[in-house]
Amino acid sequence: MGAPTLNSTISTVSGTSQRIQLKEKISYGLGDFGNGFMFDLGQLYLLKFFTDVAGISAAAAAGIFLVSKLFAAVCDPIVGSSIDYRKNIGKRGKFRPYLIYGSIVLAILTVFTFISPNLSPSAKLIYAYASYMIWGIGYSFVNIPYGSLGAAITQDTVERASLSSFRQAGSLGALFVTSVVVMPLILLFPNSHVGYPVVMGIMSLIGVISFIFCYRGTTERIINQSGPKEKLSVGVVVKTFLGNKPLLVLVLMTIFTISAYNIKSAMLVYFAEYNLGHVELMAYMNFIIIGSSFFGVLFLPKLVKTFGKRNTALLGMLVSVIADTLNFLLPSNVVLFTILASVSFIGISIPNGVTWAFVSDIIDFGEWKSGERKEGTTYSLFNFSRKLAQSLSGFLSGIGLALVGYQPNVAQTHGTLIGIKALLCLYPAVALAIAMLVIGLMYKLTDSKHEEIVQELQARNS
Repeated sequence: MGAPTLNSTISTVSGTSQRIQLKEKISYGLGDFGNGFMFDLGQLYLLKFFTDVAGISAAAAAGIFLVSKLFAAVCDPIVGSSIDYRKNIGKRGKFRPYLIYGSIVLAILTVFTFISPNLSPSAKLIYAYASYMIWGIGYSFVNIPYGSLGAAITQDTVERASLSSFRQAGSLGALFVTSVVVMPLILLFPNSHVGYPVVMGIMSLIGVISFIFCYRGTTERIINQSGPKEKLSVGVVVKTFLGNKPLLVLVLMTIFTISAYNIKSAMLVYFAEYNLGHVELMAYMNFIIIGSSFFGVLFLPKLVKTFGKRNTALLGMLVSVIADTLNFLLPSNVVLFTILASVSFIGISIPNGVTWAFVSDIIDFGEWKSGERKEGTTYSLFNFSRKLAQSLSGFLSGIGLALVGYQPNVAQTHGTLIGIKALLCLYPAVALAIAMLVIGLMYKLTDSKHEEIVQELQARNS
């Protein structure tokens, strides 16, 4: 097949294509459930906390998201490479120990991001930058090992799709809970400066407990015991990135899909409060919208088995584009909006779920191409694109609000209401349409090609 035939240091448990038990799939999904109880808080509520509680302007808040996420994106390959180059991997595995220790630190950092100290405006802004940038590093040390873990559990295409669906179910489960309960809980406190950190602390504790279950219930079967032979350097990381064309395509696609997803999540609270007139509606709408998206996850393995990963992702994005476009064009009726938003979330949950299986396949491709298995580095480079997208969405959310004339805690003008709706519906539709072109025209690592690669890897390592 034209790939290098370097001797690999991969040590595998016999039967890496074995069927993964339901208990392990649930445990793996609980990892992203725990992840969401800390990550989703920032995506859903941090912008509103900055603008409405901390008193930071929308434009300044946009700068916090842009700089902090870019900083975290640069740190990701460093974190991923440090994990790959670990020596003397113990019986607990290469990735699983990070889930325990890293999640505890991340939980503490999450609470600190939702504290607004009584400081001068400049000092308050510095605190916001510092706390969110440090949070980003802590998140990398949890998310990268967790994301890499999927490729270490199995190499079977169908089982990876199943694991991805459980991961996406965990992610949606966390989004469902945090979207529905966080704001009502915060509103129970007469002082939002107290309510935000207390409620975020409770959510973060649930996240840590979920990671403990993930750690205890999963098994690493494909383990690189000795680490890559090349000395760690910036050049090695860049070569890993540029030498893996499927990874480059996935990175480009993810910038559009994740920015679409995050802007939808960040703007809904503004839409509920100002366009519909009641911020409490967010909880009820999310109960239906995010709850409905589980249908996409439920059928994900069957869709992948029938249509393949790439076509399944395209189908989901098309559904979301149509629903979001209609939602923007039609009048803002709470019932109709919720129905179309639910259809959109069903659609976008499908490519978001397939993405994790794409990453695992791309890790195998990288090993086949280079002779070195670099789960942490590869996943961190993919995560780099997610951070860029998160930075873009946070920046666009803040700048977009400023451009449409948003003023916190007052009635908005008609133009501002249209602008909020455009950020919520129109941008995601355009971004996902571009993502469809990227994955449809440029991604060449088909399921059949991946199966050939896995067979050659197993023959090479036997």
